Amino acid sequence: MSLNSTAHAGSTVERLSVPEARHRLEHERSARLDQLQAVDEASGGAPQTDDLRVVQRGAIEQALKEIDAAFGRLEQGTYGICQGCGRSIPMERLEILPYARCCVPCRQRAG
Repeated sequence: MSLNSTAHAGSTVERLSVPEARHRLEHERSARLDQLQAVDEASGGAPQTDDLRVVQRGAIEQALKEIDAAFGRLEQGTYGICQGCGRSIPMERLEILPYARCCVPCRQRAG
């Protein structure tokens, strides 16, 4: 299935190109790695006992896992396809959250 456009229910849906999706994911990964470094530097080398830093670090690490999974979907040709309903994830959502697994309605249903 092409990343450029796809027909669903009689309409054409704009999609990110593979190079553009890859670029957005690389940018997202870089930003998360910068955040992780900032959290680590803020600890001043002290053990991760501060609850806020532990939570921040966990959230960033989870986002990095999601980004890696999105790279996998890109390689498999399933990037931009909702894992809930199988429809295309709107480009607007992928522009905001390039590693999104689901469209907004499916994400809301999942909780």
